Amino acid sequence: MMHISIVIVAFHNADEIRLCLEGLARSTHQDFDVVICENGGAEAFAALNAIIPSTLQGGQSVEAILAPGNLGYAGGVNVCMRARPDADAWWVVNPDTVPAPQALAALVARLERGDCAAAGGVLHDVRGRIQAYGGRWHAGLARAESIGNGAALTDTPDVAAIESQMNYLLGASMLIGRAFVEKVGLMREDYFLYAEEVEWGLRGVAAGLKLGFAADALVCHDQGSTTGSNDAHRTRPRMPIYLDERNKLNVVRDTTPAKLPLAAMAAFALTFLRYGRRGAWRQWGYAMAGWSAGIRNQRGMPPWMR
Repeated sequence: MMHISIVIVAFHNADEIRLCLEGLARSTHQDFDVVICENGGAEAFAALNAIIPSTLQGGQSVEAILAPGNLGYAGGVNVCMRARPDADAWWVVNPDTVPAPQALAALVARLERGDCAAAGGVLHDVRGRIQAYGGRWHAGLARAESIGNGAALTDTPDVAAIESQMNYLLGASMLIGRAFVEKVGLMREDYFLYAEEVEWGLRGVAAGLKLGFAADALVCHDQGSTTGSNDAHRTRPRMPIYLDERNKLNVVRDTTPAKLPLAAMAAFALTFLRYGRRGAWRQWGYAMAGWSAGIRNQRGMPPWMR
């Protein structure tokens, strides 16, 4: 049986992680362990350890690791993956997810077919609406498309069509096989937060690796609960807007640099359509600051957080 290390990045959200672990404890695939990287400092680490078990009911170990600072999403993922170098595969899940019992088994079964190096499944919200089956990156627009967004959970997805379209996996749930890591390496940490899974997937596809889709791998996702990225346009906070716009341009620069001039113009127009036309002028200012930072190839933690 394939041994999976489940990777979770935490940031002051112990209660969310407790619910995620309760979901993982019901997994029908039981050969796994869980490793959590707390990015929020010593106090958050203590709160996390106070609420999570050391083992799940099936005997799977749960370990929390204190990051030496806020490493961002990719940095936290990489800490966990390096801590489990002997895993057959790593399942990266967001702390604000509750996987269905069969989710991991379905992902493992898709990976074990041998024709893909990583696999994703069905992300949905609590109302039964699809957030994504997979991701499609449009370099000329510097924009990501969530395939299947808005569909009903009861709909039957076209697996072949999804796999032919998608070129990255959604970071909230992605099973990464050993062959993927051996060929393309770990995630880029200079993105800090947002779009790093897009670049990772594109890097894998460019290396000739296939991404798979498991239609039975259902994961309920409370999108944006930690960062506020799913708030209404006029109330959305600074960080997710800034980093989203900055890092989309960096994805273009890192994967298809010849398209950067076109993508920059398109991104400028699309940010106005998203925020300006709704009268969300403060948020448009955040977006323009991120856009400018992307033009200048800025990386890492946003300057006001350092």
